[in-house]
Amino acid sequence: MQAWWESLTQILRILYCIAIPSTLVLLLQMILAMMGGHHDAGVEFSDTSGIDDLNLDLDGDGIPDIDAPDIHIGSDGSNPADFGTLKLLTLQTIVTFLAVFGWVSIICISSGLTNLISMVIGAVCGLVMMMIVAKMVQATAKLAENGTLNLKNAIGENATVYIPIPPKNQGMGKVTMQVQGRFCELDAVNAGDEPLQTGAQVLVSDVVGDTLVVEEC
Repeated sequence: MQAWWESLTQILRILYCIAIPSTLVLLLQMILAMMGGHHDAGVEFSDTSGIDDLNLDLDGDGIPDIDAPDIHIGSDGSNPADFGTLKLLTLQTIVTFLAVFGWVSIICISSGLTNLISMVIGAVCGLVMMMIVAKMVQATAKLAENGTLNLKNAIGENATVYIPIPPKNQGMGKVTMQVQGRFCELDAVNAGDEPLQTGAQVLVSDVVGDTLVVEEC
């Protein structure tokens, strides 16, 4: 092993020092991804998608209803700009570039090409793989985002009262319904003045945070 290392030129030693560690890190990332424990730093949620505290105002008079419960209004956990932007500079893409650059350059030098040409070819191949990995990460993020339950898809749909819902501004109950092909049990408040009993059919007219606003059909 020592004789082999001493037989290498200085540039090959540097390339091996780049290729081997980056390949090990890449393999570790793949193992973590298969185990479900990998989260790429390039796929992140926007800092502007924070959570605001608002009081519920169902009667539309612009003044928060005193008896209405405080409901936390949050984002659905995604920002379209996050998933629409190709993120090249992430840990995964950088490690991919280094691994491909290192090994391709080594192969080219071993094939008799000059150091400069070999490293140019290695850099081009590394950038191509970097782009491919970035696109794969972007596509994976979009698939995950598309599978996230978005309660706004419930607006205009019918639901069934599961736990009785008191009149407007007097509390909340629960309804059951299909949203994005899933059977869900969701919190709901009443937009009307009459209580809604178990089994009643209601229409979802709005969504406030994680709470549906329903009215009798």
